[in-house]
Amino acid sequence: MQKPLLTFLLLIFSNLQTFSQVDSAKIAQDTVAVKGPTKVNFKSLAIPAAFISYGLISLTGDNAIRRLDFTTNAELREDHPDFAFKVDNYTRYVPAVAVYALDFLGVKAKNNMADRTIMLATSLVVASASVGALKIIVGRTRPNSLNNVSFPSGHTALAFMTAEFLNQEYKDHSVWYSISGYAMATGTGILRLYNNAHWVSDVVAGAGFGILSTKVTYLVYPYIRKKLFHNKPVNMMISPDYQNGNMGFSLIKRF
Repeated sequence: MQKPLLTFLLLIFSNLQTFSQVDSAKIAQDTVAVKGPTKVNFKSLAIPAAFISYGLISLTGDNAIRRLDFTTNAELREDHPDFAFKVDNYTRYVPAVAVYALDFLGVKAKNNMADRTIMLATSLVVASASVGALKIIVGRTRPNSLNNVSFPSGHTALAFMTAEFLNQEYKDHSVWYSISGYAMATGTGILRLYNNAHWVSDVVAGAGFGILSTKVTYLVYPYIRKKLFHNKPVNMMISPDYQNGNMGFSLIKRF
């Protein structure tokens, strides 16, 4: 069910992909926001840290957070026993698509194509690695009992990762871009509950990991860029890739 959307996304990225080897005139036109290392604002990490902590507490045994998982799931099953609306397989990608679509339509993103795509790919790697590892380590059974990889929610992590990506690129334009991205991500998380795929604490923790992965990427990328490219225009081609059901990015660097 996800393959049509992934194919669609690849078409979008393929149409928007570009060599970011640019001359001085082009540099003057493009917004290159990644200027160098910035001070870490630990307050910005408080919310994702709180979300992750909430989820981790649910793993400690019989407590109020874990009981809320069970009671919420029971109420949803009682009120909506046959609910099956799998649009959450798609909505998790929408904020990321919006970043490229808005830029294509003339609403310039904060960073140029190459920089923001590298940061999106890096955020995806961070989120996938952290969430994937925890799923295996924790081994929590889903409420629908399909498997033991319930904690944390991968769909929700990806949704909030892309929402924070949209926030980072367009928050200086209007707060409504950020609100719309996070509203879409929240909807994705709620649908995971209604579809009986996750517990509340899975979703909350997934949101935390998603937000944190993007925030950390935007914090460290200036250092990486300075070391690798010495703050020169990033001379590379970035191309999306889809193989064996997995989405990724191919990166070709010119030296």
